[in-house]
Amino acid sequence: MTTIKSEIAKVVVQKVKGINEAQAEMAVSVVLDFVAKKLPPQMGGQLEAILDGSVNLSDGFGLDDAAGLLGGLLGGKK
Repeated sequence: MTTIKSEIAKVVVQKVKGINEAQAEMAVSVVLDFVAKKLPPQMGGQLEAILDGSVNLSDGFGLDDAAGLLGGLLGGKK
């Protein structure tokens, strides 16, 4: 799992009651793989750039935002 995926998984663990880090990592991988398959090819490359750490997420949509959305999908705190 890449560093960005691991960071997202850690935030998911914090935001979703009862999920451990291994479960969060699995969920993040499943969701990101699903999303990547649904994206047009040019957008898939942008997603890969974000996951590889090639894009600065510090000004705009960040890891807390992404993890919050994923946590909401998994039934976490709102």
